[in-house]
Amino acid sequence: MAPPDPGAAPAAPSAPWPQTVVGVGVLLTGAALAYGAIGISSEAGYGGVGPNFLPWLVSIVLIICGAWITWEARSGGFRELEAPSGDDRAYWPGFVWVSAGLLLNAALITTIGFILSCALCYLLAVQGLRRASGQSAAGSARTWVVDFLTGVAISAPVFWMFTKFLAISLPGLTATGWI
Repeated sequence: MAPPDPGAAPAAPSAPWPQTVVGVGVLLTGAALAYGAIGISSEAGYGGVGPNFLPWLVSIVLIICGAWITWEARSGGFRELEAPSGDDRAYWPGFVWVSAGLLLNAALITTIGFILSCALCYLLAVQGLRRASGQSAAGSARTWVVDFLTGVAISAPVFWMFTKFLAISLPGLTATGWI
């Protein structure tokens, strides 16, 4: 075997496989959504737009983005990608906080209603993120109250928009439909 030629250009690095996998995953997700959109009626509704318009739009955008990500990855990877920030390892307690929020939301939404279950989900998810970033105030009672009230402030208008203006039924705490 001959020694490498010092004047020769360096060999091109192999394309980053994780980026390729993400691109193909996005591409396949778009294709699956398009396949599902085939079965949705195209009969025009209000404003001339049928119920299959948005699924087709999203699937086309996902297919384009997936193809672009795959092409970028296979042609040398993301060339201007910054080095990842944060810790070298995952912060698993934060993952547990966020997962607990999602699971409790799903478990309690029909019991305590949409607003309170979403506020609880928000509270627990933000606690996980605060702890992951090392915020010392994450455990204080004031932070918990502010996070819960912020969750209520976000979920209440969403609940009212869906139930009062769009006439979509969401689980409420009372029979009045306002909470």
